[in-house]
Amino acid sequence: MSPPIDARYHGVWARTLLDTPDTHDTTTWVRWLQTGLWHGDLRVPAGVDRSTPEGRAQQQGFGGTTAITRPDPWMPEVCTWQRTIDFQPPRSTPDAGFMRFETPERVVETGVHGVYLEVWERLPGSVGQRIALAALDAAGQPTAERLLVSGQYLMHLRPRGAPWPASTQPDDTLAAVVQRHPEQAQALLDFEIAFGSWIDGVWAVERATLPALEGQRVPLAMRANGAALATVKAQGLPASWQVLEWHSADQARE
Repeated sequence: MSPPIDARYHGVWARTLLDTPDTHDTTTWVRWLQTGLWHGDLRVPAGVDRSTPEGRAQQQGFGGTTAITRPDPWMPEVCTWQRTIDFQPPRSTPDAGFMRFETPERVVETGVHGVYLEVWERLPGSVGQRIALAALDAAGQPTAERLLVSGQYLMHLRPRGAPWPASTQPDDTLAAVVQRHPEQAQALLDFEIAFGSWIDGVWAVERATLPALEGQRVPLAMRANGAALATVKAQGLPASWQVLEWHSADQARE
């Protein structure tokens, strides 16, 4: 596992621009939450009817660990998002970008394995406490489900249980897979990434891959039970979690 990354990257980052040879995008809603090691990312395109399987399949989101390297001392740092779970099918190339900080609150990413430019701006109130939890199954073993906190923001990531169809190829889109296998659409889209503020014990869901979750205000409390385990009290979330990272002034937050 990679070591924790520099504090410059901690927080929640909103993408304000994507430029590629074919695209100039300032409207897609994008949030990247970064703790000391773990990340979660959610991308919801504007103007898409997410009440349909085809619309929901156009969303993007993923989670895993983050590594910062500088392979060449004359080049910018490289940030690699090592995806443990992904809403979209697997990629053929790593998700990595050259990172150049214009200010402490604004970083420009350019492609290592592709031609693109993204501008990221850190949200106020998104630094301070950093928590990463992995849900435990009935046998007490950690799963791929994650709960991430950075400052006053919280993201929940629960991957689908269904495997990809055997015909799925690297760099396929979820929309194409769903079109080829409409009978599996419900299972393939059953993947939750939900993001929002967590203030005074209430998680206000702003955006989610499951649109029905948006706008919900969920009472949520979490408590560390020593260094390794945590308890979460919130409707729809497991109660028992493994602590992956816990940097907070208090051992409990309610």
